[in-house]
Amino acid sequence: MIKLSEVELEPQLDEGRESKPRKEMKTLYYLAVLSSCLSLNVGSSIRQVRQTTDSNGKPCTCVHYSRCPNVPTDGSGIIQLKFGGVSSPCQTSLEICCANPSREQENVPSKPPTRADCGKRNTGGLVVRIIGAGANDAQFAEFPWMVAILVEVKVANEFTKLYECGGSLIHEKVVMTAAHCIAQKSRDSIIMRAGEWDTHNLKEPFPHQDRRVAQVIVHENFDKDNLYNDIALLIADQPFVFNDNVQTTCLPRPDDFFLDNNCWASGWGQDAFDDKEGRYQMVQKKVSLPMVRRERCQAELREAGNLGPDFVLDDSFVCAGGIKNRDTCKGDGGSPLVCPIKGKPSHYQQVGIVSWGIRCGLETPAAYVNVAKFRPWIDRHLSRLNFQPQYVY
Repeated sequence: MIKLSEVELEPQLDEGRESKPRKEMKTLYYLAVLSSCLSLNVGSSIRQVRQTTDSNGKPCTCVHYSRCPNVPTDGSGIIQLKFGGVSSPCQTSLEICCANPSREQENVPSKPPTRADCGKRNTGGLVVRIIGAGANDAQFAEFPWMVAILVEVKVANEFTKLYECGGSLIHEKVVMTAAHCIAQKSRDSIIMRAGEWDTHNLKEPFPHQDRRVAQVIVHENFDKDNLYNDIALLIADQPFVFNDNVQTTCLPRPDDFFLDNNCWASGWGQDAFDDKEGRYQMVQKKVSLPMVRRERCQAELREAGNLGPDFVLDDSFVCAGGIKNRDTCKGDGGSPLVCPIKGKPSHYQQVGIVSWGIRCGLETPAAYVNVAKFRPWIDRHLSRLNFQPQYVY
């Protein structure tokens, strides 16, 4: 058997293989796009208004949609993405240009936080429905278990948070991700962010939540060369507070087998499959992927790249994709792959963790961590921590 490190294999996050210029470009990009918004303090105070004109040239004021009379309360047909779709004179996706805004204080929707059943996908989004969204744009809180893993770095004598990879919430104090995302990172530098959606928006219906890491648990048999056992658990220093945009995913039972054609991956990875053209995303994306049988996946991986005829797909992986230009890509490492739970409409279980592939967007399936195989390992560590599982359906 050959090692994956000997071929042109692309982990969906692999900082060690990036060139120095690319690292510098990535850092500059995140400084420009993310650093200003990653210290969000969401409250109920009135935002500074901005006078402008609408598409017909009439005077209006950019305000949160809730302050404009006669607007549907869920924002349907009003809210627009900041990129693509219908243009808007306002600066954030939750603002509209209103001729006569009310003077009432803006209120962030609130209700007592509760833990819902695991794996509940909000297919149409919550509070707002985004128009102008493409097929791969996730709605707000559509995947409430999605977690952004950030790394705090010092640049020019100042600390800033940079997006590193994805993860999923499986317990109020536990985030699951790929080991290759965080194995070489200092625990003190890692920040877990739940409830995030639009990284460039300073005003979302419900605030995101940041937590520091108290403990990092990397699988004891993780191999950085071939990515076997590419799974890790991050234990938060404080529990996340459950809300409509912060919930847990369900996990499959040990040895469950999946061949569903309606599975989904989500994250903020690159939007193009060429490293020179791809850009990391501001608004969370999603992609529909079919699961692929192991025999077919192994055969196609042998034919692609330089893996060769003797390559054996380890049982720590499952496969999905194989459809041109429908794929996870760089930056999506650690993000969840979820499939529907039979008999439970709108509920999903996480069958995979984005791990590696032979480049992006080809007609070759990609490899995902086989979560079902690691269910006993996950259960054992939660039991050791005296945590009650919150991922059982």
